This record gives sequence, C-alpha cells and structure tokens, in this order.
Amino acid sequence: MQGAMAAPALAPVTRQVSSRAAPALVPSGPESVLPLAAAVAELPVLDASGRRVQFGTLFRERRAVVIFVRHFLCYICKEYVEDLAKIPKSFLQEANVALIVIGQSSYHHIEPFCKLTGYSHEIYVDPEREIYKRLGMKRGEEIASSGQSPHIKSNILSGSIWSLWRAVTGPLFDFQGDPVQQGGTFILGTGDNIHFIYRDRNQLDHKPINSVLQLVGVQHVDFTSRSSVIHV
Repeated sequence: MQGAMAAPALAPVTRQVSSRAAPALVPSGPESVLPLAAAVAELPVLDASGRRVQFGTLFRERRAVVIFVRHFLCYICKEYVEDLAKIPKSFLQEANVALIVIGQSSYHHIEPFCKLTGYSHEIYVDPEREIYKRLGMKRGEEIASSGQSPHIKSNILSGSIWSLWRAVTGPLFDFQGDPVQQGGTFILGTGDNIHFIYRDRNQLDHKPINSVLQLVGVQHVDFTSRSSVIHV
C-alpha cells in the first residue's frame, strides 16, 4: 500500500547465491561490502538519446538495484522487465533506492523496448558489453536448474518464435545484442560499494524480484496481475 513504511533492509550480501536457495547473509560493516573498481565505474553507458553517462554516477549518491538483461529481443527479459515496470516509484522513493535496467543493444532500441514493456524506471545500454565483461557476466548457456520463475508467462517455443518474429520484422535484422550474453543483478552504492551480486547462468535464470527488493528495504510487490501470454 502506498505510503506504508518500507520493510527494514537485510544485511548486505557479497557473494552469489542460488536462485532457489535463501540469500546467504553476512554481518554488516566495512567487511561486508566489496569495492567496485574505478575502471569499471568510469565506463560509459548510453541513455535513450545516446548521451554518455559514467556508470558509477548512477549510484554514487544512492543505492541502486541494477539489472543487466540478456538482450531486448529476449522474451524472458521482456516478461521480467514487464514485472519490473509494476514496481511503484513511490516504493523506491520511500527506500531511497533506484531501479536501473541495462541492456547491450544500440540506444535506439531503448524507447521501443520501454513502450513494449511499460517500463518507466531508469534504463541504459552498454553496447560494447564492457561492463558486462568487467563484472564477470557469462556468455553461453550453463546447464543448471533454475526452478519455476514467477515472472515468465510464455513457454519456450512461443516465446522464441515471438523473439525471432520481432527480429525479422524490424527495420534491420537485429537481435538487439549478443544473443548468448547472460545478464545479472547487482545492488550497488552509495559510492563504489557492491552489496549483492547474482550472475545469471542461462536464459531462464534470474533472481525473483521481490527477493532483491527485500534486501534494499523496498515493499513487497504483487506481480499476480499478469499481462497476456505471448501468442504468435
């Protein structure tokens, strides 16, 4: 409910955890965070107008949940971001937390992707995938069970056909990023602090959104109001 007090934040997490297991917590304090290398903080991302922004400035003065998606044609990323779009801005403001999505396409694809998903929070792209590489996100599919995602509505067949259809019917045949690049979820800031790292292992693997929001003291969000399943 808007205006309610945000849930208390849990202790920071500094190591990757299984998407199915409960997050491993460590004691609060200077030893519980990892530093982000200055060379990574200085790398640029691009906004929807093509303006270059230093990555580190996105969370220098605030904490941020930063979600790197695979590519904008990925139906799983689309449906995950559709649920991110349901997080009320008031919930984030109450916890003084930013929500940021980063893709790896050309910046020209940002606006259409936002219209498609209804996403209105912050979004940037890293078209050279330099930040993806420096933060250790994988390329290729690791064989691992990720469990049933609460955020994915379409099955693999219909979703994959829909992604291919969008690629071939676009102005250019463009997968809007490296199709084998995996993403990840990070909690960053303030400053150069890294509080949480999760690197996706395959296209079906990602952190449930509410489990991440809980770590930064953002209220639980009801994602049961579903958009339509993809039909092709």
